[in-house]
Amino acid sequence: MSYVSVISAVVRALAAETINSAGGCDFDQKVQADRVPGEISGKEAAFLDDCWVHRRLHKRLSADHWSALCAKYSTHADRKRMAIMDMVRGIKSPAPSRFIECAIVTWAYPKLQGVDGKRSLNVLPAGWYVMDNWCDDPVPVKTQERWRRDIRKSLEQKVDDALATAQEVLDAEGLIRTEAA
Repeated sequence: MSYVSVISAVVRALAAETINSAGGCDFDQKVQADRVPGEISGKEAAFLDDCWVHRRLHKRLSADHWSALCAKYSTHADRKRMAIMDMVRGIKSPAPSRFIECAIVTWAYPKLQGVDGKRSLNVLPAGWYVMDNWCDDPVPVKTQERWRRDIRKSLEQKVDDALATAQEVLDAEGLIRTEAA
């Protein structure tokens, strides 16, 4: 198995944690003429590869890098929440702790298009995205925007560093396609 990019590998590996075989119709042929009996192929092989990549990245990335990727890309609600809390402890900012936490949560769960963001289950209530709700004390809007911008810049830098390290791991394993499509 090879992936188109490091981001697709990370997203698939993190999504593998939430996939189960409990539902859905399977329209793939169960018997294939060129299939060796007992061989795993198709969706099952891709799923096993995703699980292998998940384990490899989890083992080889630092805790900070793993938390950054989980906070940004994971679809597993509990893992995403734990990663967000890890990120809260690692961000340095003059902003109050509640502001930092809200800035990270809204970064991890960006506001989506659509009516009240109802295109996805992973949407926060509209009040979460109002910065005035992030502090108990009144703070000028420009200061709030600067704090949020600096926090998000720091978060994106952590994700970029984690993706660079993941790229090195996946390149060493030969899992990223290098030829043009």
